[in-house]
Amino acid sequence: MATLFRWMVRITFAVVAIAGLVVLAVYYFAARSLPDYDKHLTVEGINAPVEIVRDTANVPHIFGAIDGDVFYGLGYAHAQDRLWQMTVLRRTVQGRLSEVFGQTTVPLDTIMRRYDLYRLAEASVAVQDEYTTSALNAYAAGVNARLAEINRDALGRGAPEMFLFDAPISPWRPADSIALVKLMALQNIHQLDREVLRARTSRALPDAGATDGMLRDILPDAPGSGVAALPDYQALLDGLKVPRFAHAQPDPGLPGSPLSPFAGPGLGAASNAWAAAPTRSASGGTLLASDPHLGFTAPSIWYLARMELSTGGVIGATVPGIPVVFSGRSSRLGWGITSAYVDDLDVRLEELNPQNPEEYRTPDGFATFETRKSIIAVAEAKPLTLTLRWTQNGPVMPGSHKALGTITPAGHVATISWTGFSPQDRSLSAAMAVMRAGRVEDAIAAAEPFVAPAVNLVLADRLSVGMKTIGAIPRRNAQHESQGRMPTFGWKAQNRWEGIFPYAANPEFVSPQGGIVGNTNNKTVDRPFPANVSSDWGDTQRVARWSRLMQLRQVHTRDSFIEAQLDTVSPTARSLLPLVGRDLWFTGEPAPDGTPERRRQRALELLAEWNGEMNEHMPEPLIYAAWMRALQKRLIEDELGPLADAYTRLEPLFIERAFRNIDGAARWCDVVQSTPKETCADMAKLALDDALIWIGETWGTSLESLRWGDAHQAAHDHPTLGEVPLLRYFVNIRQSASGGDNTLNRGLTRGTGPDPFLDIHGAGYRGVYDFADPDSSVFVISTGQSGHPLSRHYDDMAQLWRRGEYVPMSLDEALARAGAVGVTVLEPAQ
Repeated sequence: MATLFRWMVRITFAVVAIAGLVVLAVYYFAARSLPDYDKHLTVEGINAPVEIVRDTANVPHIFGAIDGDVFYGLGYAHAQDRLWQMTVLRRTVQGRLSEVFGQTTVPLDTIMRRYDLYRLAEASVAVQDEYTTSALNAYAAGVNARLAEINRDALGRGAPEMFLFDAPISPWRPADSIALVKLMALQNIHQLDREVLRARTSRALPDAGATDGMLRDILPDAPGSGVAALPDYQALLDGLKVPRFAHAQPDPGLPGSPLSPFAGPGLGAASNAWAAAPTRSASGGTLLASDPHLGFTAPSIWYLARMELSTGGVIGATVPGIPVVFSGRSSRLGWGITSAYVDDLDVRLEELNPQNPEEYRTPDGFATFETRKSIIAVAEAKPLTLTLRWTQNGPVMPGSHKALGTITPAGHVATISWTGFSPQDRSLSAAMAVMRAGRVEDAIAAAEPFVAPAVNLVLADRLSVGMKTIGAIPRRNAQHESQGRMPTFGWKAQNRWEGIFPYAANPEFVSPQGGIVGNTNNKTVDRPFPANVSSDWGDTQRVARWSRLMQLRQVHTRDSFIEAQLDTVSPTARSLLPLVGRDLWFTGEPAPDGTPERRRQRALELLAEWNGEMNEHMPEPLIYAAWMRALQKRLIEDELGPLADAYTRLEPLFIERAFRNIDGAARWCDVVQSTPKETCADMAKLALDDALIWIGETWGTSLESLRWGDAHQAAHDHPTLGEVPLLRYFVNIRQSASGGDNTLNRGLTRGTGPDPFLDIHGAGYRGVYDFADPDSSVFVISTGQSGHPLSRHYDDMAQLWRRGEYVPMSLDEALARAGAVGVTVLEPAQ
């Protein structure tokens, strides 16, 4: 027995020792890829020495003799800190993830091949202007210099993820950067989900005669006049059969895959940006605040950088793989972006030739699909061969993508028309020119070639402010059957685009009389179709709070702009709670402790004293959010059946319409399957009980001890390692967060699953620029500059971001050098 015990001890020690050696070996090799920021390196492709000075926040300040050398330095810095992220983004847009990740990403690769963005990016290289072409070539050479250094010096394959996945890295090319711009445009697509959902809802509503009114209730138009009545979708189908309650087929990996660029419903890009003229500034200089919203990842999609160009220094938010500052400032001009929600996409239903499925109907008869074979290599599996098909209207998509099959009649296929499919896309050239402009008017003129994603460009120079919608806006026929709001037949001439509106027609606001201009994805103009910009907008709520904060002060400061950017008061909660709870508050006798009635009364007492602030430390935001979620579910479940699951997020205007009985919308409160006629007050009471039961089961029964931040955690998850046991605790960055779906400090919730209030989408970058004292400007990102989990710069900004703090955004070279964490000098080879 003693001998057995000794051997067990020996074996245990041996296992522990081996495990320790394995951990040390993994750490050693992973640490090899940690970049050394303090060094001299001889490289090919530059004309004179390039300095990369990294300040205390690890923001690179790049100095070179000519602009090409500076872009070279940016490429090198991006590859130092974000090589794995760049590699994965490029493979995503190329549809080549399965070469690394195997069968799990085949569905995503399949869809990306059908979008064919990389081929379009390759075609677009030739149309860039001379400056951008030179910058792209120099940037690619800088990335490749880092790759050469990694291979030569065995620097841990460049990133620790490379040890877990066999992902060979090919040299960077100019087309790769343009492709990533197109990938960002794809992340901005929101009209596809909206068109399909509107069509499915139109067909699912029970009373065909009331369809238009009920459709407006559940998918309301943004406030304002000038929108014509919608047709019934079934009428558009002209008698063709599609099951009324057709279920969406599973779309594996889309958008559930963390690698997918396709946002779920309501998760398209958003943002806030606003600017104040000197007349509205306490210091007499212009002010600008910008916080673009995208899905959270670790590391953030944003990377802070400063480049010293021939036109002067520029500093702000870049995207690894793309050599441009998307939101930032120079000494003369500041710029920010918000998603413009332009209706730049249409879904078409194409009729197949019954005698030849390789042909589809056009206004001039049947035509042959443009086809091409595409082979997807799959790790540890046989390659997959796809046949890509395009029509005159765009690429053919499978029925599983975005539930297109649920609205496609038999004998038809669905295609997508989208401005981002342009093979002559000069968006990057336009962004480059904006970055070098010196005045608001110059920046607006420079942005004319921009195609996609359509954004509102908010601008401030030293004397004036302005905003311009940039990007292509399709021109539709006045007789278009759905006004671009629902799928239509692609062979009908009136449903096809008639070109693009001239740039001068895009909304523009320069030096407004009130001195303040901005956007929260709200409706910007009210034009009748077909001159309208969009029929669906990204915000009807935040704009109310923003307008109030801007008008509360005669003049603003940098700090008041920061305060507005971080504001967590929900205008939705303030407007809906008095309406929904008006028949519940202060009614009835006090109930005994421990009873459901007492919990309901206590919840109402808490909400009655709440000011609508979505503070992470308070219980009221959780009670409110759970109540409204349960209420909307109760209102729509009986009318929509299984389709109700597609409505994952609160639609405030729908709740308001129902409880105010606008155009008879209170009909949603009656449960059609029951004999009694329920009122909206009945539904509010039942929904509150539903919410309290869910809260009790999930977070506990003590309402006072609830914390919104426990349910509303900002989830910056690693796209490839974030679900790996044990490793996820090292690579994911999760933090309790304030804010909510409709606060200026936006923390958009997941809306589904066991954690419906997880914060997954928001301001990964914040910047506030003050042109009275430009070097007092500030910015921050939501994680850290490095993509290496072992780096102290992987998450060093995360807590600053959570607390609403910033780092200096200065173009002062001496300040950058004074606290530098390293200086990299790239020397030209002799």
